[in-house]
Amino acid sequence: MPLRNDPSRVPEDVAAQLSQLLHRARAVMEMPVAFITRMDGTTQTLEHVDSALPLLFGEGHRAPQADTLCQHILDGDLPRVIPDLTEHPQAMALPSARMPRIRSYASVPIELSDGTVYGTLCTASLRRSSTAQDRDADLLNVLAQTAAVLVEPLVAGRSLQARVRARYAELIAGGGPAIVAQPIVSLGTGERVGAETLSRFPAEWDMTPDRCFREAFGVGIGEDLEFATLARCGLVARRAVGYVSMNVCPDTVLDPRFPAFMASQPLTRIVLELSEGYPVENYDALLAVLRPLREEGLRLAIDDVGAGFSSLRHVIRMAPDVIKLDREVVTGLDTDPVARSLVSSLCAFAGTAGATVVAEGVETEAEAHALASVGAHLAQGWFFGRPGPVELLYATPAEQQPSVASA
Repeated sequence: MPLRNDPSRVPEDVAAQLSQLLHRARAVMEMPVAFITRMDGTTQTLEHVDSALPLLFGEGHRAPQADTLCQHILDGDLPRVIPDLTEHPQAMALPSARMPRIRSYASVPIELSDGTVYGTLCTASLRRSSTAQDRDADLLNVLAQTAAVLVEPLVAGRSLQARVRARYAELIAGGGPAIVAQPIVSLGTGERVGAETLSRFPAEWDMTPDRCFREAFGVGIGEDLEFATLARCGLVARRAVGYVSMNVCPDTVLDPRFPAFMASQPLTRIVLELSEGYPVENYDALLAVLRPLREEGLRLAIDDVGAGFSSLRHVIRMAPDVIKLDREVVTGLDTDPVARSLVSSLCAFAGTAGATVVAEGVETEAEAHALASVGAHLAQGWFFGRPGPVELLYATPAEQQPSVASA
């Protein structure tokens, strides 16, 4: 699966330090429970808990912020340390005085470096306290300052990820990234038989498409971005002369929306390229999703074959219709006997498996001739044409492409 940077996840070392801090707070106040809350203005969430009463104080518990002891303490309506809630009618009127029936409490704010209140550091007990005093809150404040140092980088990370997610959400709402197409030609005739659709993101982002997709997956919106992209590519496939090749990540194939989405596309005109660099954890599940679509005419391609072990494993397990040779083994093929031998073997394997071989990154006529001589069927690269407007695919394929056969 793609790496996901879960903004709610706390690194293990930070979690361990917060646990030690809460254990210290329990000892200072002589109460069985200590916890850190996050307050967002409307809701209080228990994020980190050290408790001898885990069933009553669970991490993730939420409550309306206005109804919490912490908020009333922040507002100055209640003291920082409350040895006996029954002496404070305002405290006894709050939900926590009834369930889990808190009877002693202490709370101090956790303030970040910009002065904003992240939440609170609290201790609690179901019994009245005979030892808790207001001056103990001074030590709790020291612990709260330490907690602020630990959580502030997490807050910054969450803020950044929220901005990144919003950026991709806006792009998706607008229909996804722009699409260009690079021609795929027959090495035997030089004619264009298809094209690969490629994503183009806003220039001001200054990021390559693969980085953009990885970033989107990292903030949990990668599948949505791919669906928006596939939808645009599907529109191209309906009008294009020849087939259209489009890229997809394994996680998107396993998304519950995928079968119905692809069933609405012109499957016989589409080659689906399984993106390299994203590990497949469950080939059986992937094959189960793709099988009925392939029976309806969808063709499957494995990208970047020859570049590493994972792509070869994909070929063996997925039995693709198309094998796309990585440009690393194509570049200089005409002068590199090792590369030529490797490509020749891959082409021979493809022949026995009934797969079509497409070579990527072809930049010279000599490379194109060498590929044809070892059995490659199709090719794409700057020698045949750079990525350009998809509208070029809507015309007849009589575009001026260098012909390998006649060159």
